[in-house]
Amino acid sequence: MINVNKLLSELLYDPKDPVLFNSAFFFYFFALFLMCYLAVSRSKQGRVWVYTIFSLYFFYKACGFYVGLVILSAIVDFNLSRWIYNTENVVKKRSLLILSIVLNIGLLFYFKYTDFFIGIINDVTAGHITPLHLLLPIGISFYTFENLSYTIDVYRGEIKPVQHFMDYLFFLSFFPKLMMGPIVRAADFIPQISMPYRLNSEDMGKGMYLIMGGLFKKIVISDFIYQNFVQYIFDDPSKHTGLECLLGVYGYALVIYCDFSGYSDMALGIARWTGFKIPPNFDSPYQSSSITEFWRRWHISLSSWLRDYLYIPLGGNRKGRVRQYVNLALTMLIGGFWHGASWNFIFWGGMHGVALGVDKVRIDWLKRTKKTFTGWKAGVLKVLGVLLTFHFVCFCWVFFKAATFHDAWSLIHQVVYDFQPEILAELYKGYTAVFWVMALGFVLHFMPSKAEFSLERFLGRVPVVGSIALMVVFIWLLVQVKSTQPMIPIYFQF
Repeated sequence: MINVNKLLSELLYDPKDPVLFNSAFFFYFFALFLMCYLAVSRSKQGRVWVYTIFSLYFFYKACGFYVGLVILSAIVDFNLSRWIYNTENVVKKRSLLILSIVLNIGLLFYFKYTDFFIGIINDVTAGHITPLHLLLPIGISFYTFENLSYTIDVYRGEIKPVQHFMDYLFFLSFFPKLMMGPIVRAADFIPQISMPYRLNSEDMGKGMYLIMGGLFKKIVISDFIYQNFVQYIFDDPSKHTGLECLLGVYGYALVIYCDFSGYSDMALGIARWTGFKIPPNFDSPYQSSSITEFWRRWHISLSSWLRDYLYIPLGGNRKGRVRQYVNLALTMLIGGFWHGASWNFIFWGGMHGVALGVDKVRIDWLKRTKKTFTGWKAGVLKVLGVLLTFHFVCFCWVFFKAATFHDAWSLIHQVVYDFQPEILAELYKGYTAVFWVMALGFVLHFMPSKAEFSLERFLGRVPVVGSIALMVVFIWLLVQVKSTQPMIPIYFQF
């Protein structure tokens, strides 16, 4: 009886232990899912039902009965999109689209920003409105944007609405990307639902590479660096020297990249193994030589969403240069606010908006003057561009990570006024393993793409039995090095 109760407790939602891709529960969940999925793989309806049921349960294990919001969102936008498509009256069509936008943004606003604005009202009016302390449903920012892109695309006539509700619920609840993205467009995903399930060697190799690489990034690099170094620095920067703070910022740059891209890679790999191709969400962003290039490589699904559904509708670059710079700034401010109800995020987004505007001036000047650089000059400028872009991004990460403005400026103050480079040797002795893992992380990040493709092809040629054995050995090795307390992914809070 005790064992039954323990099993039931494991199957129920535990707010202190949400399901993660790198948790032991997920491996059992995924193994059972694969067996059921393969059993119905020849039936399109069977695949949809099995995937949807497992996805909804996965979401329930992550955030409890908030899974109902996903179902409710699917019901609302499935029906609104059909009404929009079948309505010929332009005013009514636009009104239905506005209704969809208001309902989706309203739901997101209520859970994510209510307390933020209550705080502003209290500060401005010296009021005493009690904050609601709402629990933010995991993934709401991601599936809200997917809902919006779907109804907007239907309104624009770019896609036809889905005929079967289960297909849309499947798309919205698809568990690999439900909680942390990528933000998948219905136009990219839904046509794949009706395709027959086939898994070739390329899919096996690519999927295995993405899953193993994602787990390695998340557990070996991100979690280790954060729990053994970065968290101590950001908890109270004033207690650390400028050198420690600077290395802590470099460490956090790796932490957030490996944490988020690692989770995204696992989502892409799981999707690939089950017959779905999701566009990549990261492309070695710290190799960027300009901030414009950085945003083409970082969180690609979000930056492309903001471009297509916010920047371009605002006017893009079609209404003059000044308006273009304003549109860039507004887009990035809203992008910052999307990350969370905090002035730090707004400031972070604003800085990136200003930087994009300045970079646009540079690009326009180069085009106007027809300036080109070749040979060693081009190489030097490329290296300088990468260093400048990386350090600007790191400077912005300080505000993204710090709990308050005070903490952010305190860290910057330590770097500028209390650097103390003479403690480097002592610092290295205290954090030898951390610094070697950081070095490994940056080396892997700047590894040529050819090496990645070679590894993918190698994994694709390994027989099925060998692939299973390789995955088991890899997971066993991860268990040996992972911390006893799994680190909640950073983007869970968004």
